[in-house]
Amino acid sequence: MRRPSSRIREEIERLQEQLKLAETKEAERIGRLALKAGLGDVNASDAELVTGFEEMAKRFQAGTKQKAPGPAARSQADASDA
Repeated sequence: MRRPSSRIREEIERLQEQLKLAETKEAERIGRLALKAGLGDVNASDAELVTGFEEMAKRFQAGTKQKAPGPAARSQADASDA
């Protein structure tokens, strides 16, 4: 079944608004955490901070991939929850 282009545009607009809200919430969360960690008092340029955030993101993304349980471990955990 084909949807008219106007319905697709409406859906795109709705999804863009959802994305904007999600990004705002994420930014507020990260901002609060950065202030708690003392980054509000750091005397660094935006470029230096972005570089530091990128390095930190890579570190946490690498750690997440290594720490995530494999499919067998998840299956066992799911079985024990049942």
